[in-house]
Amino acid sequence: MASIDFKPFDADHHYYEAEDAFTRHVDKKMQRRCIQWAEINGRKRLLVGGKINNFIPNPTFDPVAKPGILDEFFRGNNPENKSIVELFGELEPINPAYRDRDVRVDQIKQQGLRGVMMFPTLGVGMQEALRGDPEAACAAFSGFNLWLEEDWGFSYQDVLYAAPYISLMDPEWAVKEVEAVIARGARLISMVPGPIPYGEDGGRSPGHPDYDRFWSVVAEAGITVAYHSGDSGYRRHLEMWGGNAKFKAFDTDPLIGCLSASAIHDTIASLVCHGVFERHPKLRVASIESGSDWVPTLIAKLKKAYGQMSTDFQRDPVEQLREHVWIAPYYEDDLLQLKSTIGAERILFGSDYPHAEGLPNPLDFVHELKGFSDEERKLVMHDNAMSLLS
Repeated sequence: MASIDFKPFDADHHYYEAEDAFTRHVDKKMQRRCIQWAEINGRKRLLVGGKINNFIPNPTFDPVAKPGILDEFFRGNNPENKSIVELFGELEPINPAYRDRDVRVDQIKQQGLRGVMMFPTLGVGMQEALRGDPEAACAAFSGFNLWLEEDWGFSYQDVLYAAPYISLMDPEWAVKEVEAVIARGARLISMVPGPIPYGEDGGRSPGHPDYDRFWSVVAEAGITVAYHSGDSGYRRHLEMWGGNAKFKAFDTDPLIGCLSASAIHDTIASLVCHGVFERHPKLRVASIESGSDWVPTLIAKLKKAYGQMSTDFQRDPVEQLREHVWIAPYYEDDLLQLKSTIGAERILFGSDYPHAEGLPNPLDFVHELKGFSDEERKLVMHDNAMSLLS
């Protein structure tokens, strides 16, 4: 494969949150309902809503797994049938680049990258944990976004583009918060796919009229909504089949990956079928770290729905998806199939660095683009992501 004569832009990088990310700017009177630290049996544990939270096994992130250590496992290769603990191997002290933006900028340049979109590691698990207390969730994420701006910046040195987290649990708060982060320079926002938590156990489609003001603000501002995988509450589907509904990173129950329930599939379906893209034609959505196997299935279902009752749509729903949605697939996915389905101009390069399940060297992603032309590789590795920040 020809060498790259440009610097790629990575649409899926992560920081490891500082221990005060959810406490530094949260009113002390609210912290007990939000997020706290506690020492239990000599171990530092995270309390969310007063309960021990196991979303991340070691939320201090020190020590932490080496980048890409689970690469082969996520490609389906584990011939020695090692446990996840064995595959993780020896953990290492946290790298300063995972928490210091200046060190990270230097690292990104050494990796040969033009820039990166930055997403939470711990943060994508907190909405579901606080679903029963919208006021606490909003207080937690308001504080988190202030920490994010302070420690990383929303557009630092035109290299790091950190995505503040917005929850729709309280639509009025969501509008105020997104307006605030836009005014402070945010170029994209992060959300978790899945139904909007509504009540203790209920949910709503993001296409519900209560959220239209939010979508209008986002669309008119021209910023991108990045749905990044996290705890979407979909483990309830696993519980119906006798599994554990509690989300825990690197849970290796094979049924998780074999069930058909897909939070990102259903989220994009609801945005299309409930008319969000029709009412907000400037809206841009990116699917980050949720794979791409769901795309052909959703397109087939949208085609069928349109054929059965075209009057339910103002425009062809498949064309809506292709116009409004960008996808960062897993690097081990069938990328040629994805290209044939949505086109190279809607595919994003994302390495998931420095997570254990990502690529140890972000630029290795280019080796997965066999069958792509030079022009298509530049779209995937650079142009598409940059277009979402303009």
